[in-house]
Amino acid sequence: MEFQKHKLPSGLRVLLAPIENSETATVLFLIGTGSKYENKKNNGVSHFLEHLFFKGTKKRPRSKDITAEIDAVGGEINAFTSEEVTGYYTKVGHQSLPLALDLVSDIACNALFPAPEIEKERGVILEEINMYEDIPQQKVWIIWDDLLYGDQPAGWSVLGPKEVIKKISREEILKYRDSQYRTESSLLVIAGNLEALKNPLEQAAAAFKNFKNGKGKQKAALLENQAAPRLALNFKETEQTHLLMGFKGGSLKPEEDNVRTRLSVLDGLLGGYMSARLFQEIREKRGWAYTVGSFSQFDTDAGAIGARAGVLNNKAEESVKVILKEFQKAKAGKISKKEVETAKNNFIGSMSLALEGSDSIASFLGKQEILENRILTPEQIFDRIKAVTIEDVKAAARKYFVNKKLNLALIGPHKKEEAFKKLLKI
Repeated sequence: MEFQKHKLPSGLRVLLAPIENSETATVLFLIGTGSKYENKKNNGVSHFLEHLFFKGTKKRPRSKDITAEIDAVGGEINAFTSEEVTGYYTKVGHQSLPLALDLVSDIACNALFPAPEIEKERGVILEEINMYEDIPQQKVWIIWDDLLYGDQPAGWSVLGPKEVIKKISREEILKYRDSQYRTESSLLVIAGNLEALKNPLEQAAAAFKNFKNGKGKQKAALLENQAAPRLALNFKETEQTHLLMGFKGGSLKPEEDNVRTRLSVLDGLLGGYMSARLFQEIREKRGWAYTVGSFSQFDTDAGAIGARAGVLNNKAEESVKVILKEFQKAKAGKISKKEVETAKNNFIGSMSLALEGSDSIASFLGKQEILENRILTPEQIFDRIKAVTIEDVKAAARKYFVNKKLNLALIGPHKKEEAFKKLLKI
């Protein structure tokens, strides 16, 4: 994977990732901000702001003016907000790359934020919050973050609470934009066939000349104080019980590189694919679930590893027992060399497949740079995965699968917390 990293005089970083013979090109603009950078009074502003950048610019005064241009060339334009990153991107046939760069830079530098559009979008976001309330397999992740981190930015929803979205003013939104959308906290990635840009670096500099210089404000320090197992039981009359259960552990800090690779392998053998333990035990052997597997999360300051499932309501407690048994077996060192090798090979193969498009390559490179201020190539990551031994995985399970760090978030027609609390032992 080839890429060049540059820094413009303004402080804006630019990554160029040429892909020979690619039929597409992607422009991705990332800002190192998200819900972890918010406070109680503006929680949800990062996501609200993301929506508003599409509501018109000086050059394209209506939202339709933006979307019509990308539609005319069969391209894609979208955005996303997470806890630590906000991004805007376009993916096009490579001949349309100049248009893609112009669109993304126009949104980033020249958005108008008209007051009537803010009021309309306020309603859209409130409906988005309602939608997540009605999708338990999505809502359970919001409950999970709150369970792990509580009443601090890491534990808040990216969407924000309704009461904030209803009240936050245009002035407050723009104040946040001005504090966070700065050159030194941002990154432009251009990946794919770059032939349509005669001088990509000069054109990037010109496109973003009006973007505000400086560095955005830093997020608040994460407070960790878990000393016992935690349970969050959300009663809802659902057809399935949706649950997340696992442990805190790992982050994107360089000193935890080995931790992250070992937990990634452990994640895989627990439930990363159809032949993995959790899929076999809960779906194949017992038929209690359609969706079941594992997950690992790594942010700049925290992380987690665990199991996820949507199970029969009358088998929720039994499913928790089965998952805990697999955690206990891993902690006790009951892991085979074959399982470890399969997990390692699956990780490598899955990542290779995932990095086929210009958009996925832009995201792969860009998120590493914006979050970690460094980039590991796929080959470097693969080498680290290959170096993981069975003893490494066993040691990771012993270290992180500890009772006081155990968490269970659950949505379903259940009211008796005590029934689940008494199960939370490993």
